[in-house]
Amino acid sequence: MFAYYRYKKTTLIFVLVLIISIFFCFMIISFITCKPTDEVKKVVTEFYTLEQQGMYSSSWMLFHPIMQEKFKKPHYIQDRAHVFMNHFGVETFSFTIEEPEKLETWRITSDSPTFEDVYKVKVTQTYESKYGNLQILQDVIVIQEEDQWKIAWDYQFHHKE
Repeated sequence: MFAYYRYKKTTLIFVLVLIISIFFCFMIISFITCKPTDEVKKVVTEFYTLEQQGMYSSSWMLFHPIMQEKFKKPHYIQDRAHVFMNHFGVETFSFTIEEPEKLETWRITSDSPTFEDVYKVKVTQTYESKYGNLQILQDVIVIQEEDQWKIAWDYQFHHKE
């Protein structure tokens, strides 16, 4: 009888160790396969999806703090709605994003701090406006700030000759 309980207890411990091991293997594989570029694309998609829906207050929250300083929240909300919805005469837009490109370093302006954990993503916004079909191609910069990815726009002017 004691042998039966010892066998049952050993089997239960083995099953528990097996389940815990499988769980940890799954977590390690998930961690390894989750690339930073996936997270970068996710935040850019989230930002422009919120913009599509006219939820500028929520999209503003995804800005890097330097961008939040540049555009105060009430002004940003009013400006985005005014320019895109009122002037263009549209209610929404579509967008596409390209694969993120890792940058060695980057600065918002020549006198701003240098960031090192940075990606550039080309975003194309397409508007069917009262002025015809319009496309805006913009380099969106995604900066890791502590444990979150934040959006910035490029204000370095690159003159092409």
